Amino acid sequence: MRHTSVSAALLAAAVIGGLGIPPSAAQAQTGPPAARAAWIKSCAGKSDLNRPCGHWQLVLRDGRTTVLRDASPTTTDHRGHKVSEPGALALSGDGRTVVYERARDHRLVVRPVAGGPVRELPRSLVPKGCGNDDLTVYVSPSGDKVLVDCADDADRVPSQVLTLATGKVVQIPGRDTPEGFSADGDEVLAHRNPTDNTIAEVAYRLDGTSVVRTPPQVVANAATLALAADGQTVAVVVSGDPDRKKRPRLRTYDLRTGELSGGVDLALKPDETPYHVQWGADGKLTAYVQTDEVETTAVVREFTVDTETGAATQTDRFTISKNRYAHVLAGE
Repeated sequence: MRHTSVSAALLAAAVIGGLGIPPSAAQAQTGPPAARAAWIKSCAGKSDLNRPCGHWQLVLRDGRTTVLRDASPTTTDHRGHKVSEPGALALSGDGRTVVYERARDHRLVVRPVAGGPVRELPRSLVPKGCGNDDLTVYVSPSGDKVLVDCADDADRVPSQVLTLATGKVVQIPGRDTPEGFSADGDEVLAHRNPTDNTIAEVAYRLDGTSVVRTPPQVVANAATLALAADGQTVAVVVSGDPDRKKRPRLRTYDLRTGELSGGVDLALKPDETPYHVQWGADGKLTAYVQTDEVETTAVVREFTVDTETGAATQTDRFTISKNRYAHVLAGE
């Protein structure tokens, strides 16, 4: 979930609008409706602090917008007290499944973006003593699995991955912080800090096995990472440098062998570092670039990236109002 920051302590408002969808994007939509993003607006609160309000809305790839009327605009802490932060919400990478915090009881639920029955997730996915405001939720690319992570200072509370079809739950050790699913949803990429000076990357298979490696600094300090369907190839985006006129760079890192590719410059401007990338099951890499200046309209652009040459082909574009509070992209 992305917020627009006014300062470290102040969040500004948010509304997605002005879709600017290329005709081909809407025409290419087939099958059930899929969401590109979810958003929630803001209202003025006490002490000049904005707060999320209204209903979460889904921006669909066919140009329509639908409302999640039973999704909570705000969340709660471990005592059940209201917190002026957005309720938990996540979208699958294909945009067809949404998980959210229900308004009437703050229970995590899942349903198709196209509509249909709402399924309650097990209460046990939220550990005892963990508030919903401490949760981070991820949905696998095809929407068949849900990961719930509780942030705790002691790093003892495990994250939990639920397979919706079977009800099976797999735990990921609390010392590891999830970063998202692999392209096929069979693994979870996470990181840990074994010492103050190192970061280890871990690919957890849902059969309980894992691959762990301490990567070079260029990987540890990457702007964003994504795990491929093979469970070991990590896309590594290195930030661009406008002052030095250096474009963002793409490299790949093999968790099993430790091999780091030489990489390629992305065909983007130095100030257009992708903030999110994801592999497709077909091996294609998608990158998202966003302008995100405070109190200005943000533009989100989706690119298909050629991992061999760095070529970036724009496949979608939409804008986000300067009054935004928070938004979530499909697969983020």
